[in-house]
Order: sequence, then structure tokens, then C-alpha cells
Amino acid sequence: GGGGPFEWRGSKTPWKERTVEAAEYTEEQKKILEEQEKKNAVEAETKTEPEKREDKSFFHGKSERDYAGRSWVEPPKHLRKENDHCYVPKRCIHTWNGHSQCVQAIRFFPESGHLLLSAGMDSKIKIWDVNDTGKCMRTYLGHQKAVRDICFSNDGRKFLSTGYDRNIKLWDTETGQVIRTLSSANMLGYCVKFHPDDDKQNTVLAGCSNKKIYQFDTDSGDIVQEYNEHLGAVNSITFVDENRRFVSTSDDKTMRVWDFGIPVQIKYIADPTMHSMPSVALHPNGNFLVAQSLDNKVVICSTKERFKMNRKRVFKGHNSAGYACQVNFSPDGRFVISGDAEGRCFFWDWKTSRVFRKMKCHDGVCMGAEWHPLETSKVATCGWDGKIRYWD
Repeated sequence: GGGGPFEWRGSKTPWKERTVEAAEYTEEQKKILEEQEKKNAVEAETKTEPEKREDKSFFHGKSERDYAGRSWVEPPKHLRKENDHCYVPKRCIHTWNGHSQCVQAIRFFPESGHLLLSAGMDSKIKIWDVNDTGKCMRTYLGHQKAVRDICFSNDGRKFLSTGYDRNIKLWDTETGQVIRTLSSANMLGYCVKFHPDDDKQNTVLAGCSNKKIYQFDTDSGDIVQEYNEHLGAVNSITFVDENRRFVSTSDDKTMRVWDFGIPVQIKYIADPTMHSMPSVALHPNGNFLVAQSLDNKVVICSTKERFKMNRKRVFKGHNSAGYACQVNFSPDGRFVISGDAEGRCFFWDWKTSRVFRKMKCHDGVCMGAEWHPLETSKVATCGWDGKIRYWD
């Protein structure tokens, strides 16, 4: 008749009787289980909340004020730009050691560059003296997991950090205090940016793993706008057009342009040849963007109305596939720089797109490369070896 394929064996299948016996625990087993349950209950009571590390910061310098009472974060008075012409560095003049794992990002203090902020996979943020001692000045501890991105406010007195613990923190650079933690439960920020206008320094944009860009008001901590058109995690946010617009890139391999404050994309740049573009930089003249494309190219895009990709001109020779190596400009716009997966830093001539110089900078990937804002021949790099190096 009907039934399963084992019907003909009747109920004498060898495993049928055995299952019944096993259902009863022996006295000994019962006792062990009861004890285990008690232990679990006690543990659950004591460990209701995963251990939260409170925000801390340590000052490592000699004193926080100098003889004249000036704060350690204030730019020295004598800093001037020597000339506008940038030169490509040749040799390493300093190495900052202190991160125990990969350094994800470095940022010079705005305009003066006398301090360098770094974000590490070791969950630490550190700030380093650039000119005098070359020492670590302060360590900022607030993230539970690796720090992904950092961004200074225009005056450098505050900075943002975002980490894999799904928190975005606003820090006081000088005191090391967390002014505010911006986050919502499901939001993993991949990139954070202050609005570049001096009168909008309470406005922060965060591009997140959940495909959205959130706009925060740091005074209240509220999300005031959501930009939601990308189909993948958002990797970069770059302001253009006198900061009236911004451009975002994403794992969905597109670039989208937005009017600031209006959550509807005004331009959508995508074609089958495009790859994911994890890092974008604006040319100092404001007319062009360059983007690290994961097919081992740096591509150019105009920031004018049509946001056209330049098909003819690309910067290549480096190997960036799979890594979000930072791309950047020299302050005079004559050179494009980028790290690569083999620990090299590439310098391309902006006009000819040719490789001008390449240097081996790190063991493992060279993640970040940033030109000093004033000293026209100096560049800092960071990498997977946990080192930050300074080149001249």
C-alpha cells in the first residue's frame, strides 16, 4: 500500500526502538543539566549588557598648554606656506609607531597640518605631532571595534569618527571628550563628513552599510534627512559646486549626485564598465573629481552640470583591486596620489596622467596618502603594517 519507502520493514527498523530509550536522561545527566542551567541563569543575570567601554582619552605630551598659555592644538604662529609649487617626496623622514594593527585613515589638521590624526583597526584614534617632537600627543578611546573613517571640522577643534561598533562619535580634539555619539541601531557608518561651510559645522553626513546617507544635526543629535537611493553600502561622500551639492559612491558601482538637503538624486552615473569606487577626491580647482576604481584605475569625472566621466584619461600602474586605498591631490593640483595593495604610493602627473614616481612605503597595503597642506614636498602615508610614515 501507500506510505514511505520503509513501510515493508514494518516497525522493526533498528533505530525505532532505540529512539525511545534515549529520550530518558539518567539521574547523573539530569544533575549535570540542572547545574548547567543554574550556571547559565547566573551568567545571564550578571551579563545583561555586553561590557561597554566608556569613552576615555589620554594626553601624552609634556603639558597641555605652553608657557604662554596656548593650547597644544593651536597651530604654531610661524607656519607659512613657502611656495605654491608642490614637489614629489623622495625619502622617509619619520615613522610614527603606536597602532598595533592596520591604520585605516590619516588626516592632517586643517590648513596648518601641525598635527596628524589617525584611525586604527585596533579601535584607537591617535593624534601625532608633525613638526617638533614627532610624538603621539593624544589617544582617543571610545570605539569598541575598528575605526573606519575620521574627519576634522574646519577649525580642527572637533573631529568625527565612525567605527565597526556602529557608533559615530564627535570628539573635542583638545580635551579628548566625546561631545556626542550619533548612531542608530542598524547603522554602520563607512564614511563621515562635516559640511564644508563654516556656518554649517553642526551638519554631518554619514554614508552607511544599509545603503543610506544620514544627515545629522550635531547640536541635537537628530537625523534631519535621509538620502536613500543607493542599492549598496555607501563608501564616499564628496561636496562639490561650492558645497551646494555632494557626490556619493557605493558598492552598487554607481555615482549619485545630490542637492544638499534634498533627498532626491539629481544625477545618476552608472554604466556596465564601471567598478566600485571606494575613495573620491576633489581637485583643488573644484572642477574635477578623481575616484579609485577597483579595476586598478583612478578615473576622472567632471563636476560640472553633466558630471561626465573622462573615458580617455585614467591613472594606472598601481594595484588597488579589493582595497579602499585613499586617492588624493597635491594642494596645487599638479599631482594625483594613491596607495596600492603592494604597499606602494603612486604619484601621477595630473596633466599627462603618467606615473611620475612610485615608492615602496609599507609592508602590506598602503591605505592612506595625504599631502601636507603647507609643506609642499611632504606627504604622509599609512598602511596595514600599523605604521604611519612621513616623506620628503
